[in-house]
Amino acid sequence: MGCFTFIKVMMILFNMAIFLGGGTLLGVGIWVTVDGQSFLDIFGTLSSSVLQVVNVSYFLIVIGAILLVIGFLGCCSAQKESQCLLMMFFSVVLIIFIAEIAAAVVALVYTGLAETLLTAVVTPLLREKYGADKSFTDIWNVTMMEVHCCGLNNYTDFTDSPWHKEHKTYPESCCNDKQPCNDTLAANSEVTGCFAQILKEIKTNAGVVGGVAAGIAALEIAAMVVAMYLYCHLDQK
Repeated sequence: MGCFTFIKVMMILFNMAIFLGGGTLLGVGIWVTVDGQSFLDIFGTLSSSVLQVVNVSYFLIVIGAILLVIGFLGCCSAQKESQCLLMMFFSVVLIIFIAEIAAAVVALVYTGLAETLLTAVVTPLLREKYGADKSFTDIWNVTMMEVHCCGLNNYTDFTDSPWHKEHKTYPESCCNDKQPCNDTLAANSEVTGCFAQILKEIKTNAGVVGGVAAGIAALEIAAMVVAMYLYCHLDQK
């Protein structure tokens, strides 16, 4: 019983940390949604380039909600010694693990498809919101400044955007910070799109990305093994 009790306590503490982490991410996601400008003022220069390209608020809310569910199931299943909750916890972690593997394979094999899908989603948003939505505009300005890129693919992503219609120019990052950033200067500057630039950064830091991915996978496998151990021990009782 000593080993069983130790593993049970460790599972409760581990999942409590996951629950608190999920609550924190969910809170930050809601904060960014409600007041994105204040988030940028505090963390803008330190934020991840990848997270700035996607809508960081919805990303954090989704991840936070998933972690909350996992942490809650893990704590309750271990505390109550419920086989039903343990199996539910195991199933949720397994589904997430399989989804991550599938996403990684798709990202590696179908990079072109991912670019096409992102272009279909992000480009219309840029032409609709850049220059009209202050938070959206600030996020993209910080992203392009830090990553040294322009738009998702190139400067033409901003054509007919509210900013382009009002100022008749493109963002300064599209012209290597030269002004005025008109069609001719933007075309001659040949600044790389953010998607290609971020892919280049990921490939450059492939070791770090792989290490983080392997660490997350190891934690998920360990969680499933512990859950199954507790489940089988309770079945024997």
